[in-house]
Amino acid sequence: MLETLKDSSLVIGRIITIIPLLLFITIFMGKRAIGELPIFDFLIILTLGAVVGADIADPSINHIPTAVAIVALGIFQRVVARWKISNRKLGRMITFEPTVVIKDGKILDKNLRRIRYSIDNVLQMLRQKDVFDINDVDMAIIEANGTLSVYKKSHKNTVTLEDMGISKNTSSLALPVIMEGTIYHDVLKQYNVDETWLNQQLKMNNINHSKDILFASINNKLEFHVSLKNEKGLTIPKIYH
Repeated sequence: MLETLKDSSLVIGRIITIIPLLLFITIFMGKRAIGELPIFDFLIILTLGAVVGADIADPSINHIPTAVAIVALGIFQRVVARWKISNRKLGRMITFEPTVVIKDGKILDKNLRRIRYSIDNVLQMLRQKDVFDINDVDMAIIEANGTLSVYKKSHKNTVTLEDMGISKNTSSLALPVIMEGTIYHDVLKQYNVDETWLNQQLKMNNINHSKDILFASINNKLEFHVSLKNEKGLTIPKIYH
């Protein structure tokens, strides 16, 4: 019983001393480290969590080396962050490059596979950007920190509705009707169309089989939009940090 109370008091004492130190080091590392979490900063914070967790959970671990490790990790992160600013080549080596995942309304499946993102991931991130139809997207980029940046297609009119002070109608909601070759018959029923209508749309787009389609959607205007597997003929710009 006495030994248990002693260990409990030691753990509480470690929490009281280590949390303020961890807070100070996190602030020292900078807002970017806790706000954006690029891959290197994520690894540093992950290591800090492991070091602090082991120190708190195991009273047999020496407390002073843990504090030294926390300070050393904070300084190391700060030094590397400065190196990344002064040396772009180093910065690219220790983080992810931005990746274009949509161009001209077409999903780029090769790029998605390379960064291990699914179509569902991208659709969810688009909805969070208030984009409910891929056809509205000129270009979408998965940034180095995993967030999605979206550049929408611009209006072709010389004078836009916004310029005239008129509120613009929101884009129609488009639902997936084919995903990686699989036809969603429930969506066809929802829009009161059938597979015959769908086959006509495929024929109009010179598509022989639904298995060739990565993603296709329709909206309430029955506008059909399709992205093929291994889409060709697109000029994909190289995006740098």
